[in-house]
Amino acid sequence: MEEKNLDAVSKRGRIASSLIARAARDHLIGKKLQSGELRQKMVEPPWKCPDCFLMQKIAMPNFDMELLTSVVMPREDRVVLQLHGGGYVGKIHNGYRSFAGLYSEVGKGISVLTIDYRVAPENPFPAALEDALAAFDWLLNCGFLPEQIVVAGDSAGGGLALALCLYLKDHNRGLPGGLIAMSPWTDMTSSGESYQYNFDKDPLFGNTRDSLVYNRDYAGNHDLADPYLSPIFGDFTGFPPMLIQVGSLEMLLSDSLTVAEKAKSQGVKVRISVYEGMFHVFQMSQLLIPESKRAWAEVGRFLEILDEK
Repeated sequence: MEEKNLDAVSKRGRIASSLIARAARDHLIGKKLQSGELRQKMVEPPWKCPDCFLMQKIAMPNFDMELLTSVVMPREDRVVLQLHGGGYVGKIHNGYRSFAGLYSEVGKGISVLTIDYRVAPENPFPAALEDALAAFDWLLNCGFLPEQIVVAGDSAGGGLALALCLYLKDHNRGLPGGLIAMSPWTDMTSSGESYQYNFDKDPLFGNTRDSLVYNRDYAGNHDLADPYLSPIFGDFTGFPPMLIQVGSLEMLLSDSLTVAEKAKSQGVKVRISVYEGMFHVFQMSQLLIPESKRAWAEVGRFLEILDEK
């Protein structure tokens, strides 16, 4: 396992962390997302697809998808399946459309399929996993081989990416060629040490039990230790190469560290990068702060390594 800890926090990174903390405190982001209030009231301006991309909307029986392809240098040899975050209660928003553009850019024209999977409380477990599997199968039906698919996700989407891979393995299916997990939520039992030692440090989820970290709507009455809900309890033997990125201030830090160590012990190639002073899914800052910029460059290098195999 290759591990990197970036221990210098930029001025912009500190400012972003402070703004995140203020937004979480003033608007109770976690609580409103958990109740569905923020999702139901959220109104975004229409997303304008940059001229260098084409966006195709795809209707599935239970959910919708968006396929972003490059106009400048389209690739047909690999694709990213993006699973968004939001605690299994938040839906896709414009930030993830920008994420798709960044994946395509650092992946040298790679296409990105982003799915707006069903969420709780209306659609509890295993709805999100079923939709992720349906999207994976859709890509196979388009002619992609399993190893040409890179499954990427952040937060709940990162946990869902691991759960999807576990499901494929358990059912003797072909596995994706790589996994990218940004601040993955892998432990719904909240058993990691960082849930305690980062409780008063996490700018987004800290100092409250009302945040998404403690949301159980998606799980319902299901066993929280089920690996399809909490992949940290799964067996990663045979998994493809993994890139895990996480901030040092996160309550979910242990979710990443434990998965990385366990996967390494089971023979998986893992690169984990802990970004000092960073908050949950700091990559949402895109190219505005040095830490996020470096993280996206790291994603590009990871995709290059996959291409060389």
